[in-house]
Amino acid sequence: MTNLNHPETPKPAIRSVLVALMMAIFLGALDQTIVAVSMPAISAQFKDVSLLAWVISGYMVAMTVAVPIYGKLGDLYGRRKLMLFGMGLFTLASLFCGMAQSMEQLVLARIFQGIGAGGMISVSQAIIGDIVPPRERGRYQGYFSSMYAVASVAGPVLGGYMTEYLSWRWVFLINLPLGLGAYWVARRNLIGLPIPQRKPIIDYLGTLLMIIGLTALLLAITQVGQGHAWRSSEVLGLFACAVAVLAVFVWHERRAREPLLPMHLFTNRSALLCWCTIFFCSFQAISLIVLMPLRFQSVTGAGADSAALHLLPLAMGLPIGAYFAGHRTSITGRYKPQILTGALLMPISILGMAFSPPDATLLSSLFMLLSGIAGGMQFPTSLVGTQNSVEQKDIGVATSTTNLFRSLGGAVGVALMSALLLALLQDSSFAHLAGSSLMSEGHSGNVLLDGLNAAPGDAQNALRAELLVTFRHLLMVSAAVSLLGLAAAIAMPNRLLRGREHGAR
Repeated sequence: MTNLNHPETPKPAIRSVLVALMMAIFLGALDQTIVAVSMPAISAQFKDVSLLAWVISGYMVAMTVAVPIYGKLGDLYGRRKLMLFGMGLFTLASLFCGMAQSMEQLVLARIFQGIGAGGMISVSQAIIGDIVPPRERGRYQGYFSSMYAVASVAGPVLGGYMTEYLSWRWVFLINLPLGLGAYWVARRNLIGLPIPQRKPIIDYLGTLLMIIGLTALLLAITQVGQGHAWRSSEVLGLFACAVAVLAVFVWHERRAREPLLPMHLFTNRSALLCWCTIFFCSFQAISLIVLMPLRFQSVTGAGADSAALHLLPLAMGLPIGAYFAGHRTSITGRYKPQILTGALLMPISILGMAFSPPDATLLSSLFMLLSGIAGGMQFPTSLVGTQNSVEQKDIGVATSTTNLFRSLGGAVGVALMSALLLALLQDSSFAHLAGSSLMSEGHSGNVLLDGLNAAPGDAQNALRAELLVTFRHLLMVSAAVSLLGLAAAIAMPNRLLRGREHGAR
């Protein structure tokens, strides 16, 4: 039988496996960003704004909740089956998204698409944990980060062009050839992966509790980001439900024979601090990807296509940081210095963005590039650090928990920053423009931009100047939050990675 520790897989096999995994990561990440630009066209066709935000949020919530479940099932049944299931479900759901005849059908199909994407992203990174020793993983996880980066910029640009020249339906239908191609490559190449030798025991109650608890938490966070008041009965009820159910979940997991999420992982200081850094890093990265194009459009008056290209330096910085961190990690065998450098660079780069005018292209691009490098140095390295600090039998669940914290960080970041932007606008001249609908159009800010364009010349200039100050305050808060990630990086143990004998030459 295959050795569970570190099977000797020849380089060509790793390379062909990597192609399959990178395609899966790219598809899952692309659908987080490609849809945002199509929101106005979708709402115009279905004439339904009430559910519009859930076209993005439904996908994100489903993906986040699915990730830890796939991680555990991969540990129990082997990862190849789950990877192929996730890809198949994602591709089929994409077809239903493209054929949707109502907003309700589209949101439901997006939820199934998110469940499929959760498997593709979570299982991909766990497979690297199976076939590559920790010392070399930084390099391979760096390739995955570059896929996230390419998807974050390709998404809005592709979505914009397809919506403009074809139809919003092609935003989903493009996944059919891509998904089928990825499925074929994965089915052919994901052979010889470790197969667990223990008898699977499914924690059905734990799975149900986690789905209810996480869904309630994410729904509450998302509603705050869409303009609902913190103290509204709906939001408070969801938060109360989340706290109660997750408390029961923790109590149950401590007693389960084969827990979905082993609680002993949370007593592992190194893994816990890696999860904290990745949470705050994702908080910054995803909220910047959502809010920086809006800042650029509203302050300079640029179009959506220019705003998407404005993210290019951030997307270029992610793979640069990931490559450098992965290379240094494989040479030195230590991951903390790279995480610490990235965590230190993040607040500096965000403050730089806050005080550089959006139309100062060179200066603004430099700080965007630095924030990308800061994120790139933390994302793959934190995952490698987590995988190194747990036993091989827990690789899948540790990897999926890392992805859970990454998804939660992004969801909380977008919700809190959007809610804060709404609050700041309520206190400004924008109070008549920035009702609760400001962020309801897929975080695209259409109401804000429409209101700006409707204002006469002098008033419009005054509003743009006021917006510049508002976004500066927002970025200063963001920089302050990133200091929590820096604190976690400082507290992290400076461990040496396993697998020195496999070290890069």
